[in-house]
Amino acid sequence: MTMTTTVLDTVLGPHGQVSALRSGAVRVDGAELAFTDVKRMPDAYRDMARTQPYAVCEMAPTAYLMALSAGAPLTALALPMTRRFRHEGVQRLRSSTITGPRDLEGQTIGVRNYAVTAAVWTRGLFADDDGVDLSKVSWLTEEEENLPQFPLPANASRLASGRKLSQLLATGELQVAFAGLAGAGNDAGLDLVDLVPDAQARGADWYRRTGVYPLHGVIVLRNDVIAADPGLPARLYTAFEQAKAHYLARLHAGTDLDAEDRRYLALEKTIGGDPLPYGLAENAASFEALVRYVHQQGLVPSRPHIASVFIDPRVGAGRTATWE
Repeated sequence: MTMTTTVLDTVLGPHGQVSALRSGAVRVDGAELAFTDVKRMPDAYRDMARTQPYAVCEMAPTAYLMALSAGAPLTALALPMTRRFRHEGVQRLRSSTITGPRDLEGQTIGVRNYAVTAAVWTRGLFADDDGVDLSKVSWLTEEEENLPQFPLPANASRLASGRKLSQLLATGELQVAFAGLAGAGNDAGLDLVDLVPDAQARGADWYRRTGVYPLHGVIVLRNDVIAADPGLPARLYTAFEQAKAHYLARLHAGTDLDAEDRRYLALEKTIGGDPLPYGLAENAASFEALVRYVHQQGLVPSRPHIASVFIDPRVGAGRTATWE
């Protein structure tokens, strides 16, 4: 019997582990991934949280959890995309007297939006590992939140339209901000240094103590897509595993490695194995920590079971996420 091919509008970040899916070297049985390229992945996260325009989409897990708690018809598979220890990624002016996480109490941090996943991880680990009282830290955001029905906490505010975090850093009005897409961008004209200078060593130590390996994207499907083809999540999972195998083989061969490839090779040594593990059991400590942080930081009203919100399609077929 010939399987009908379903065309799925798909958005994925430009990651090495999905390049074989993009090129067609790996295919999903019974489905064609019709890729839409977006200028910035955060815009796709916001669109998916609000209106679910894509059948399959990489999505920031914090945005997903908030959307799901608000009733969005979405299901995330236990397929983490990008991984990064969040002791890194926060920068300060070189001239600043703020020299570490504990100095952040009474200060303001710039971030793209309050609920960005990078900030959720960083707030959580600074509280857990450094004893930072998060209620004493202020947050200044540059962009609207993905879900405007979730109000900002009292210690967060948004810049006036047209103003940029990088401008405030340049004038010294702001001393600390997240780098890159999570915050102030990458303005080469600013004299910035890492807030945590030994971030890599601290991330490795944190992993050894906790088993938590921060994830920054998950693969999300609309529920109507799953209802139309209950076996699709399992076939997607298989295809993502195959594509990752292509990527890891290239990494280990040392072929045309870029900075991100070399970063994953270093992470492989840090965690002692697959730098991009998929699956619920394989990532249980990380999913649990993320859900705990999202709830503790007031972004969702309750703390769901990870197995109900991050579905492992190797267990059962056609399951959709529920908030329980």
